[in-house]
Formats: sequence, structure tokens, C-alpha cells
Amino acid sequence: MVVLSQPAALEHCSLIKTCKPTCVFTGIPVIDLRDPEAKTLIVKACEEYGFFKLINHGVPMEFMTRLEAEALSFFNLPQSDKDKATPFGYGSNKIGPNGDVGWIEYLLVNTNPQLTSLKTLSENFCYEVNDYILAVKRLAFEVVEIMADGLEIEPRNVLSRLLRDEKSDSCFRLNHYPPCPQLQALSGRNLIGFGEHTDPQIISILRSNNTSGLQICLRDRTWVSVPPDQTSFFISVGDTLQVMRPPMSEKIVALPCLMAKGEESLYKEFTWWEYKTCAYKSRLGANRLGLFEKTANASL
Repeated sequence: MVVLSQPAALEHCSLIKTCKPTCVFTGIPVIDLRDPEAKTLIVKACEEYGFFKLINHGVPMEFMTRLEAEALSFFNLPQSDKDKATPFGYGSNKIGPNGDVGWIEYLLVNTNPQLTSLKTLSENFCYEVNDYILAVKRLAFEVVEIMADGLEIEPRNVLSRLLRDEKSDSCFRLNHYPPCPQLQALSGRNLIGFGEHTDPQIISILRSNNTSGLQICLRDRTWVSVPPDQTSFFISVGDTLQVMRPPMSEKIVALPCLMAKGEESLYKEFTWWEYKTCAYKSRLGANRLGLFEKTANASL
């Protein structure tokens, strides 16, 4: 595991004061992808939590364990070797261009093989990354198509075809949270690895090892810890899906088939490019969709 060796770097990372440990939330919906009622359960989970755990997902466990082993080998490399994977690849501490930081290092890869360059990675690592991406992309297609069934969207591939598009800029991200040697000296504060944020895309598919730390915000604004499960995936609703189906988890033009008669979209029309432009100009925890709400006074 990587340990950042410069104590001064800690001064630039986010620290939070914690009075009580965040409670572990046991109410996260668990959905079996092979359950005949999965389409109904997925929509309900998205509406109530914007988040659920997926089991019986079909991604081989060996894909996960082999990738994790290769990833740890990569993050154990000398810093100069890891830096060769930048700019669209390796990063550490800095999250985005607007001053957000965290106790984290990561590897970012485009899921489109025509746009992906893995030349700086080992042959074995490339092989495992590609296998994992292909398997999880198939899972993503299936999840959003089942979701479309639950929402009674026709055709059912209206969401999955966005992911399948050859111009899709979907990304695969490996996050590594190294041990902090100065953690005992933080006087009750905790490090933030990756701060509060929403994801821009339709859905995010998350996998953790058996280390805790992932948190979600409930409707009452309470932050709770998600129990880790290395055999399952967690699905999170992204901003794009929230706009298409308002309100999902609170819920790019809302799809007409998802609105009741006479109901209007909560958001202005906007393109994916316009959203990304605003997102890249904002801080990590900003309400990026707020700029597009019809009631907002902000101008684009």
C-alpha cells in the first residue's frame, strides 16, 4: 500500500471534526438482479434512496480479485512510474481543477477501448482492466434496461444505447486510499478521501473491498456509513438520471413518458456538454443541477 511520505501534504488535505462515529446504515436495499421483481425494486430503491446493493450480478469474483491485486501492485510503484499515466490516468490528492483535495490516489481510464491508452501499465494490468470493464459494462447495460422496464420506458434500450454509443465518455476509476501515518495526531479529526459529491452520469457502479468508509446522504440529510461488501456492487443514481426522472432520490430533458399529464420538467433543457462544462467549473460538493433548475436565478 502506498504511504505518502511528505508530512506537509497533510496540510493540504480535507479534515473534518467528528463528534460521534457515523452510524452504520443497515437499511440499504439489497436487490437480486435475477429476481423477477427486480425492475420494481430497483425503481423503488432509486426513488427512496438513490442507492442500492446489487447481488447475483454475474460479474465473476475472480475478475475483481485479480484486478485488485494488479491495482495494488500499480499503486505500490515508485511515484515517478505512476506519474507516467497522467494526464488522463493517474492522479493523487488533487480532485478536479478547482481546488478540491483528498487523501486519495486514483487511476482513471475511458471505458471506450478506442479512446483508452494503457501503454504505461503492465501487460497483466491491462488485461485485467479490460476484462473487468467489459464485464461491468454488460452489467450496466442490463441494470439500466431493467430500470427502463420498471419505469415503463419504451424502447427499453433508451438508456443503455447512451452507454453503448461509441462516443460515450464513460469512465472507469480505481480509487486507492493509502494509510495516513499522521492520523493519530489529528486530534479527533478524520481525513476525507473523496469528499461529498454527486455523480454526473446516469448511474455509478461501485465496488469496495472489505474496508469501510463509503457514506451516503439520506433524504433527511443524515450521512450514514455503508457496510462494505466485496462480493457485491453498489448502484448510485447520477445527475443525468435524476433529470430524466424527477424526482429520483429527492428524482436531460425529462423524458415525456415519465411525466404525468400536465406535469412540467423541473429543469431547463441542456446538453451533456453544457452540463459537463458547468461541472468542471464547480467545486466537488456544489449542486451542479441547481444551475439548470427552472426556479433557479442562476444564468448559464
